[in-house]
Amino acid sequence: MKYILVFLGTLSLALGVVGIFLPVLPTTPFLLLAATLYMRSSDRLYNWLLAHPYLGEYIRNFREYKAIPMRVKIVSVSLVWITLLFCAVYVAKEWWMSLLFITIAIGVSIHILHYKTLRK
Repeated sequence: MKYILVFLGTLSLALGVVGIFLPVLPTTPFLLLAATLYMRSSDRLYNWLLAHPYLGEYIRNFREYKAIPMRVKIVSVSLVWITLLFCAVYVAKEWWMSLLFITIAIGVSIHILHYKTLRK
């Protein structure tokens, strides 16, 4: 089981790193998942991730402050709406699919916006 958790943690870490460069892919949730999986499987990897000069900041900020920086909130909510509105208008074949995309956008936006804004 330990090896499976390390593999899943590494996969999550890779997705988080890719999310830094691709604005459609979220970074922080994948890094938090990687930290959780590493915490349960490998102290060495967990400590390395938290001590990482760039990646560790994402995790520490969220764990310590339970807050999201304003820039991240704006980018996240904007991309959610751009992507899901595009899907609702151009991809959905049925009205209920469009409604589903809009409902998901509302739910994700509420979830992101309910966190405090990190001011540093």
